[in-house]
Amino acid sequence: MPALGPVKRKDLIFFMKKLDFHGPYSGGKHQFMVKENLRIRIPNPHKKEIGKNLLKQILREAGVDKTEWESLS
Repeated sequence: MPALGPVKRKDLIFFMKKLDFHGPYSGGKHQFMVKENLRIRIPNPHKKEIGKNLLKQILREAGVDKTEWESLS
């Protein structure tokens, strides 16, 4: 169960795939993932984890609430 807090990029991609998102695909300055007509940007790989605020923003754009995110395993 992922906590709603800092997360590694590879873990974000793993859990987004569990939510039926496909990708990541290359595009512009950032990679993105797709689910039906929804397209979300994925942060570029860096040495640091994705912070809580950015994670919340990504989940909001993806239409995923805190309960759904934390129920993933």
